[in-house]
Amino acid sequence: MPESTNPPERPAEQPSPTAATANAAYESGAPGPASARDRAATRPAASDWERGVLERLVMATLVERRRARRWGIFLRLLTLAWLTGAILLFGGWIGPDVVKPTARHTALIELDGVIAAGGENSADEIVSALQAAFEDSRTAGVVLRINSPGGSPVQAGIIYDEIRRLRASHPETPLYAVVDEICASGGYYVAAAADRIYVDKASLVGSIGVLINGFGLVDAMERLGVERRLFTAGENKGFLDSFSPLKPEHREHAQKMIDGIHRQFVDAVRQGRAERLADDPELFSGLVWTGARSIELGLADALGTVDSVARDVIQVEPVVDFSPRQSLAEKFARRVGAGAGETLARLLTAPAGFGGLR
Repeated sequence: MPESTNPPERPAEQPSPTAATANAAYESGAPGPASARDRAATRPAASDWERGVLERLVMATLVERRRARRWGIFLRLLTLAWLTGAILLFGGWIGPDVVKPTARHTALIELDGVIAAGGENSADEIVSALQAAFEDSRTAGVVLRINSPGGSPVQAGIIYDEIRRLRASHPETPLYAVVDEICASGGYYVAAAADRIYVDKASLVGSIGVLINGFGLVDAMERLGVERRLFTAGENKGFLDSFSPLKPEHREHAQKMIDGIHRQFVDAVRQGRAERLADDPELFSGLVWTGARSIELGLADALGTVDSVARDVIQVEPVVDFSPRQSLAEKFARRVGAGAGETLARLLTAPAGFGGLR
C-alpha cells in the first residue's frame, strides 16, 4: 500500500520556562513578576515625601505673600493718613487759627497782590486782620507791608476808611505802610491812610488814577460778516458792550464816573498825606515814580523795611504776623463762588475791567 501523505503531526508546544514559572506561581499563590502599574504602586514612599515638600513650599510662599500684602496695605494707609494730616494742618482745617503772642510785639499784615473781593486781599480779610492787630493789647505798632498794583476802588476805599477809624480809636498804636516792589493805584489808596509810608529806593509808587478798559470789535465783525444780536431791557443796558458801537452819551457817562472816582481817590490821598504832598501838577495824573522820587514828591516819607521800622521806629523788634490766611476750604468756597459770579456777570454782560484803580 502506498504510504500516507498526511503531514506529520506537530509536536505539542511546550510552555516557556518563564510562562511555566508564572503559571506555577499563580497556581501556587506565590508572588510573581510585577506589572508596571504594580511596580508603581509598590514604589518606595519617595514620591509622597516630594509631594509633602512641595506642599509645604507652596504654603510658605502663600503665607509670605499674605504677610507682604498686609504690610503693603498698612504702609499705604499710614502714608495716606500722614498726607491727610499734613494737608489739613497746613491748609488751616485743623490746628489753631492764630498763634497768640505772649510779649509786646510789632504786628505785621501783608497786602500782596491785586485788591479784589473774594480773595486774601479783599476788604473783609484785611479789615479783620487789622482789627485783630489793633485790639491785641500787646501790639506796640502795626506795619502794613504792601506789594500791590491796585484793584477795586471799593475794596481799597473800605480798607482806607477802616485804617483811619482804627487809628482814631487806638491813638496810641501807630500804623506804618512799608512798600515792597510796587504800591500803585488801589495799593497807594490804602497806604495813604498810614501815619508814615516807607519805601525802597527802587520801589514803584503812585499811579493815582482810574481806568475803564475794554475792546471795540465792531469793525472786525463787519469785515468778518458777523452780526451782533443783543437784546436788552433798558435802552442803556448794553453800556460799554465791546461788540456794539460806542455811543457818545455812553462815552460821556463813563468819563463822568471815572472822574468822580478819581476825585474820591485824590481826596483820600490829600487827607492822608496833607501838607507833605509836593505842589506838582502831575502828582495825580496816573504816573508812577521810583521810591526815591516818591519821597521827594511827598508820596512817601523815608526809606525803610519791616525790620527797620520795627527796630528803629516802633522800637519793638519781635514781629508777629497777623496776615489773613485762608484755609483750603475757604479758598475752594471762594473760588467756586467767584466762578459762579463771573458766569453770572457774563450772562448779564457786565463790562470787564470796570472802574479799576490800576
